[in-house]
Amino acid sequence: MSTETGTSAGAGTTAPSSSVNPESVRAVAKKDFQDSVRSWMFWGLSIFFFTLLVTVTGVISYFNEDIAVQGATTEALVLFVSQITRLVIPLIALVLGWKAIAGERETGSIKILLSLPHSRKDVLLGKLIGRSAVLSLSLVIGFALAAVVVAALLGSFDIVDYASLLVMAIIYGVAYTSIAVSLSSVTRSTTIAGAAMFGVFILFYVVWNAIQTVFQLLMNRGTIEGVSYTTEFPTADGSVQEVTRDRLPDWALFVDTIDPGNAFQNAITVLSSTGGGELGTAYPDAYFADGVPFYLQDWFSFIILLAWIVVPIAVALYRFDKVDL
Repeated sequence: MSTETGTSAGAGTTAPSSSVNPESVRAVAKKDFQDSVRSWMFWGLSIFFFTLLVTVTGVISYFNEDIAVQGATTEALVLFVSQITRLVIPLIALVLGWKAIAGERETGSIKILLSLPHSRKDVLLGKLIGRSAVLSLSLVIGFALAAVVVAALLGSFDIVDYASLLVMAIIYGVAYTSIAVSLSSVTRSTTIAGAAMFGVFILFYVVWNAIQTVFQLLMNRGTIEGVSYTTEFPTADGSVQEVTRDRLPDWALFVDTIDPGNAFQNAITVLSSTGGGELGTAYPDAYFADGVPFYLQDWFSFIILLAWIVVPIAVALYRFDKVDL
């Protein structure tokens, strides 16, 4: 199959699929975004995020008056909303990206789009930017509209914590949108694309959560060599007793942090005051005699989320050039 994506009717020139034209990418993204804004999707998402924030805030204000001290209420909001958005944002992003390319391939409209001076890479990047913009702007509008209500209900409002949750929700959403659009580009039909989206969700919310349990069982059976560490326990007579135990090796702990959801919550703890054992992955100090490895520190979660944005779309850009439309 020719690598040329189409011919400009006016100039008679071709746009090779290996090239990226920023103006072309912008045009595709703009049209994709405008189509979404004209539909119920964009405004529906904005209203959803607004309602989510206001509802959680109302619950905190009504049932948890004891935590209404400086900063504590916003921390509680970040904690609860992050737990919900960890589940909801992937679902929204996967639905947004589901038909991004597969739908147009199924209907044949992708060929019309590529008959314009757009390369395949332009289309793929434009779709990613357009769908990411829909999710990101709906988050911004929902958070901005809710901010006044949240501040009024909480009494104590920490704008840094609130903004940190918004920023990380956007990055988290873009990561899943990249996964969704990339999978959509390598599937021929929306049915297959839908199955792929469902598979991704099951992978990170069922399979991945069970991996640490499997590793623990393998370590207990001696298949995986654990790492010994010493911790102290108080005894009944008031003295302290040292106990040696085994934990999973560093690489096994790292596998757990690769999950985009874990990376999302770990990264929030870097930007906001919410942290400790309530949000993110907290390891006992005794685990690491020489300090926590850099790849297990919370700041490294930003690198993980960036990888989830870049790697899927990079693979898709390479693969989409070669598929038969």
